[in-house]
Amino acid sequence: MSLPTTQKQWLIQGTGNGFETLVYQDAPIPKIGENAVLVKLRGASLNYRDLIMPQGKYFFPYHLPVVAGSDGAGEIVSVGSHVTKWKAGDKVVTLFNQGHQSGPVDVAASKTGLGGCIDGTLRHYGAFDQDGLVRMPANIDFVEAATLTCAALTSWNALYGLRRLKRGETVLVQGTGGVSLFALQFAKAAGATVIATTSSTKKAEVLKKLGADHVINYREDPNWGETARKLTPKGEGFEHIIEVGGESTMTQSLHAIKLEGVISLIGVLSGAKPKDNIMEPLFRLCTIRGVYVGSKEQMEEMIETIEKHNIHPVVDEKVFTLETAKEAYEYMWAKKHFGKVGIKIQ
Repeated sequence: MSLPTTQKQWLIQGTGNGFETLVYQDAPIPKIGENAVLVKLRGASLNYRDLIMPQGKYFFPYHLPVVAGSDGAGEIVSVGSHVTKWKAGDKVVTLFNQGHQSGPVDVAASKTGLGGCIDGTLRHYGAFDQDGLVRMPANIDFVEAATLTCAALTSWNALYGLRRLKRGETVLVQGTGGVSLFALQFAKAAGATVIATTSSTKKAEVLKKLGADHVINYREDPNWGETARKLTPKGEGFEHIIEVGGESTMTQSLHAIKLEGVISLIGVLSGAKPKDNIMEPLFRLCTIRGVYVGSKEQMEEMIETIEKHNIHPVVDEKVFTLETAKEAYEYMWAKKHFGKVGIKIQ
C-alpha cells in the first residue's frame, strides 16, 4: 500500500486565551527509525490536560509547538528494521508517557508525554517507538480504544498502583468524567461496592445503569462525604476514593476515607488551592496520592481485564472528526459531555 506524503494535524503553537493557538495544518508523514513503527490513527479522545495546555495552565512538562493529543488508537502500516514486537496490520493504542514502561514513574519518563513533550495523536499518521504502544483490546472499536491511554490507565493505577483493590471493598468516585467512569467500571468488575456523586438526576440514572450501588447528589447534599461514609460497612469509610475535584471536594473526601485508605488525587476541576491542613493524612491515618497516568505494564494488565469483562468505555454520544477537533475542545470545555469525548479519524 502506498502512503500519502502529507497529512493534516492539529498543532499547539503556543499559549493564550482559549484555543486560538490550536492550528489545523498540513504536515509531512513522519519518517520512522529502526526501532519505530508508523501508525495510521483511527481514533483519538480528549482529556482535561488537552484543554488547559494551550492556555498555559498545564502543570507537568511540555514543550511547544507540539502535535496535540495523547490518546490514540490505530493500525500499524510499517515497521522499522529492528522492530520485533509489531507487524503491519496490528491494532494498537498509544502509551501516554512513552518512557514509562514499568514500576514508578521517574523524572525522565515524566518528560515523554504524548501531545506535550512528544508529538501526539491528533493527526492521520504518527511515528512511535515500538515500546510506546500496547495491543488494542479485541472487544472495542478504535474510538473506544483511544480513551484508554490516559483516563482509563489513570483509573487503573489509582485502584491498583499502590494499594490493590480487593473484592468486597468500597470505592467512591466523583462525577461523570472519564476517569471516574472507568474507575466505576473497573471497581465493579473487581467485585467492589461503588458509591458515586453527581449533580444531575439524569446522570445519576446512567451511573446506576453502569453499576453504581448508590448515587449522591452533591448539590443537594453539601456534606456528601459524611453521607457516603454512612453507606459503607459499619460506617468506616472507603478503601479508595477517586478525587478529581480538588479544591472544593477534598474536604469531603477526607471525611469519607477509611483508616489506611487511599485518596487518589487526579484532578483539579474545581481549583488547586489547598483547603485542608497538611496534617490531615496523619489525623485520618490515610494516604493522599498524586497519580500521573501509569506504566505500560499496568496498561497491559488493564487491557486483559477489559477483554475478560467485556468493558466498553463510556464515550459521549457526540463523536467528532479530526477536522472538527477544535469544536470538540470547545464542547468539552463547556462541560457538555458525558464520559469521554471521542474523535474519529478517517
